[in-house]
Amino acid sequence: MLNISNYDPNSVANPNHNIFGLPTDEESARLVIVPVPWEVTVSYNAGTARAAEAVFKASFQVDLFDPEFPDTWQQGYYMRHSDKKILMKSDYLRKEAELFIDYISKGEEVSANQFMCKTLKEVNEGGVFLNNWVYEQTKELLNKNKLVALLGGDHSTPLGFFKAIGEKHGDFGILQIDAHFDLREAYEGFTYSHASIMYNALKEIPAIKKLVQAGIRDYGSDEYEEMKNSNGRIVTFFDKDMRNRQYEGASWKSIAEEIVSQLPQSVYISFDIDGLDRKYCPFTGTPVPGGFELEQVYYLFSKILASGRKLIGFDLNEVGIGGDTDWDANVGARVLYKMCNLLVASNPVT
Repeated sequence: MLNISNYDPNSVANPNHNIFGLPTDEESARLVIVPVPWEVTVSYNAGTARAAEAVFKASFQVDLFDPEFPDTWQQGYYMRHSDKKILMKSDYLRKEAELFIDYISKGEEVSANQFMCKTLKEVNEGGVFLNNWVYEQTKELLNKNKLVALLGGDHSTPLGFFKAIGEKHGDFGILQIDAHFDLREAYEGFTYSHASIMYNALKEIPAIKKLVQAGIRDYGSDEYEEMKNSNGRIVTFFDKDMRNRQYEGASWKSIAEEIVSQLPQSVYISFDIDGLDRKYCPFTGTPVPGGFELEQVYYLFSKILASGRKLIGFDLNEVGIGGDTDWDANVGARVLYKMCNLLVASNPVT
């Protein structure tokens, strides 16, 4: 590997290097990205299990110069290889989950079908396995004092990371960028569904003191009641409400500062790419009309740092696969790079 201090960021990216063309290895990198190729419970479009590989490939087209954070890359970013065994397990259980979803969608009784009972059990056991695997992967890196990011996969993937982050940093809050609440209890019968990630996080991880959601625009009445009855632990900024406020004269600056004001000192960002307008993510798993402009989200993130709060980790999920131009991966790679820069900038070397 090359010495990163001598690396020319304006040179052509070497495909034999790591993410963003950086000549780094895991030992020398300050920030390590853990890919999680998993999409067992996705309920609409599939493909995100293979997003990490597509984002890795697209990352070689990302210019390293970021005027906001011009030198953070010099501390080294490294992405682990996707674990093929995890991907194979996801592919197998995904087929099982599809059969189960098709069965219940016809109003059939699960308890009357022994095969479907077995299928549901296998899928739920797979979710437990994945959570434990993510926990062990991220805990190992955090114990080495690495900055850690997670790249999905569907939005069920970061639960084990939340647990590891809580053990490392103590109490923290999550800023969730998303079109959906993700507050469903065992959606479609799957305990660790992608639609249940925040429900499970709040139930299982007491270190999460606050969940602040932004961009929400597609949800069920049960999720709405979960938010309303959370005694302020969940604060939601709905897409429609934010738009109406701006139509009536409110600035994005004032809204962004209000969102940030709800967060505690230590902040984790959970970024479901479908929180953006679909033009940025046409092949995401569960697209919804509306959503943020990408620069709005970047501005919001910058306000977290400007407030003096500390970013302790992040995940990026639901990047889709499809089309002739790999547009989703292109956008995903650029979002990933910006978030890496933010995480490193928020944790200066002392």
